[in-house]
Amino acid sequence: MGYSFGSGDVAFLRSAVGTAALAEVADLELSTRTRLADVATVRARFGERGAALIETVLLRRRAVGKLTDPGRWLLTDEALQQATPTAVACHRADRLAGRSVHDVTCSVGAELDALTATCPQVLGSDLDPVRLDMARTNVPAAAVFRADALTSTSRGTVVLADPARRSGGTRRFDPAALMPPLPDLLAVHRGRDLAVKCAPGLDFDRLDWAGEVELVSLDGRVREACLWSEGLAGTGVRRRATVLRTDGRLEAVTDALPDDLPEREPGQWLIDPDGAIVRAGLVRHYGAAHGLWQLDPRIAYLTGDEVPEGVRGFRILERLKYSEKALRQELVRHDCGILEILVRGLDVDPDALRRRMKLRGSSALSVVLTRIGRTPTAFICRV
Repeated sequence: MGYSFGSGDVAFLRSAVGTAALAEVADLELSTRTRLADVATVRARFGERGAALIETVLLRRRAVGKLTDPGRWLLTDEALQQATPTAVACHRADRLAGRSVHDVTCSVGAELDALTATCPQVLGSDLDPVRLDMARTNVPAAAVFRADALTSTSRGTVVLADPARRSGGTRRFDPAALMPPLPDLLAVHRGRDLAVKCAPGLDFDRLDWAGEVELVSLDGRVREACLWSEGLAGTGVRRRATVLRTDGRLEAVTDALPDDLPEREPGQWLIDPDGAIVRAGLVRHYGAAHGLWQLDPRIAYLTGDEVPEGVRGFRILERLKYSEKALRQELVRHDCGILEILVRGLDVDPDALRRRMKLRGSSALSVVLTRIGRTPTAFICRV
């Protein structure tokens, strides 16, 4: 659960004395090896504020790679878990550029920080007074106040919300089980331009959502879904997949694009589309945009003679009807000793299968197991 911060802790941490103390504690190793000695040193030096100092330094270290300039943030353990990665928040802020925005679940301000770079007016509200104090420190350019997300407290703004999706470490996928409940949130702000961050595994069909559902991934990991009301949605778009990378590259695929694919035998390469594309149901649209086609219309793998720029492809060496015996024979023939296994459409445990192969070779290969029609098929590939 982490340390439970109070308003007094935040006031100390944001003060000149607290800032100097954080810099001093940040120089400590605070590893498993040194933890007891380091904690004793901090307690002797800073007394009752020691726990808040240590927790803040450890949270800032955990925030590396998620938040820009993590060494300036005040955080709680739960707020860090729920915080939007900076790259994703900046993408959303770009979509909202030029609009006044009210984040009604602002927490410690991860979204607010990105919004202040693109939006003329940024408001933030939350019910947690400690997180609000942290948000005021983290994002001084935003106007922050205490309010319930299930009340309407602003006019002329886009409403941005991020209902809590965890309770006691458990993820919630029922829209009504979020905090605040998603149906209630949508009802309160009906008629407003609204963007709602959600878990990518949420059952969106239960919402009867008339706007756009965007699935977002970052560096190959699906991070979130975002519901965009009709006034904010792309023209003719109901589903969007946005593939972000920390090097700044971005690709967007929508259901407004063509989805006609040729029926052909497998090409030279197999491509496993990004998870955001798969979850958004846009595999065919992505394939059509890149001159690819499917192995099977029910399976999300794509194939082609070229690999889209920046995408990992698997060059096909062999294709065979899948059985463990036949697969092992071919892998031995290819002198395989290191094996990556991808599976879609078959009930196969990759780790268990890898152990059963008992490979002793020197080459590294990938195997893609899938079904083409009714035939279980294995592709032996080199990346």
